[in-house]
Amino acid sequence: MPGASLARWTMSYFAAALAALLEAQILMAAGYGFPHVPVESPETLVLVHLVAIGWLSLLMCGALFQFVPVLVARPLRGESLTLPALLCLLGGLMALLLGFLQLGGRIGPAPSFFPLAGALLGVGFALVLWVLGRTLWAARPLPLPARFVVVGLFSVAATVLFGIIFTLALGGVTSNAHLLEVTATGLPIHVIAGLGGWLTFTAMGVSYRLLAMFMLAPEVDRRSSRAALYLGAGALAIAVAGGAAAICLKGNLNLVLLTTGILGLAALALYGGDILRLYRSRKRRNIELNSRMAVLALASLAMAAGLIVVMLALGELSRHAGAIIFLVAFGWLSGLGLAKLYKIVAFLTWLECYGPVLGKAPTPRVQDLVVETRAVKWFLLYFLAVWLGTAALVADAPLVFRGAAAAMLVATGGIVLQLIRTRRLLDVNPALRLPAGARRPRLLLALSQPTAS
Repeated sequence: MPGASLARWTMSYFAAALAALLEAQILMAAGYGFPHVPVESPETLVLVHLVAIGWLSLLMCGALFQFVPVLVARPLRGESLTLPALLCLLGGLMALLLGFLQLGGRIGPAPSFFPLAGALLGVGFALVLWVLGRTLWAARPLPLPARFVVVGLFSVAATVLFGIIFTLALGGVTSNAHLLEVTATGLPIHVIAGLGGWLTFTAMGVSYRLLAMFMLAPEVDRRSSRAALYLGAGALAIAVAGGAAAICLKGNLNLVLLTTGILGLAALALYGGDILRLYRSRKRRNIELNSRMAVLALASLAMAAGLIVVMLALGELSRHAGAIIFLVAFGWLSGLGLAKLYKIVAFLTWLECYGPVLGKAPTPRVQDLVVETRAVKWFLLYFLAVWLGTAALVADAPLVFRGAAAAMLVATGGIVLQLIRTRRLLDVNPALRLPAGARRPRLLLALSQPTAS
């Protein structure tokens, strides 16, 4: 990738994210949180935020620090702030989890950790928004994938704002009637802005670029992709602005959520059509493992959309919301994240090791840093376990769900092991030697800012 450079702390974001994912799966396999206790229980809230912030958000931040400059062909602005952002996010997540444990009576009730959590997470995400926002602002006019990212950044700002309101109310800092009402009824908006806007919409934009790049397919900027952008952005605007207005003015929040759902499903349908065209128009006929596994992640997204429609028609949507959120979080977002990490870690490792000597000495291909036959079984086990877990939640079979979670844990551990082997160059062809000037990478960070020319 010409002009690509390393974001110094991206690997640290990825490592922290994967640790959170493994911890969440250990808790699920042990029977902690939903479905063994109610969705609104403190234990479930611990699990949800460990996944949403610890795994998915840290993964997304690390990926955006690396790939937003690729999307807009501009250097990252303010990269020195990425480490303070990571530390604030990790500290805020820890405080938030402790706050939920206080709600459940697992630790002492005072002082409340919620205000500290809101402050640290607010600062952490503000730093992320500042770095990425400055980079995107300097690159106007933006290509289509970057515009999806912009909408995602507005969504995370809304998600964090609602979250801070929740922490102020739960921490006893505010008694404002409007803020208390937002805390009592604003959870669906918080979930839509976070899961639908920040994570899903941003993933859609990045996947337009990454799938085209990895499959050697033409860039997508069609009427359908622009319509997906506008419909999705409109759905999120209605959910956040319309939802907040409905709460404060005693309006019809259900109507707002229904409108959001219709527009969101239409945007997903258009996005799915675009991705199908990418696969059909690719020049690389035998696609790599990361792209094949992305197909399974996209299939999970389609399953989740279909499940929403079916449950809405049966009047069972609220009852099975947990199963749908699980499928979106672990089948679509986590599945896509793990699939793309498999390629991204190899690419960044290659760039760090061989970028300085590119054109000066023989170098391996990026694909030589992985052994797909070792990894494929873990990816297949992962997706099968996620689908089994979703079925168990729909069928209200918690013991089956625990078994599925245990299988997810084993599969994720296998994938993480492959990532570590790649990072340590253990899967490189033994016949290939590191040429003079090349280096072995550190596991958690980049040593410098090499550029592949």
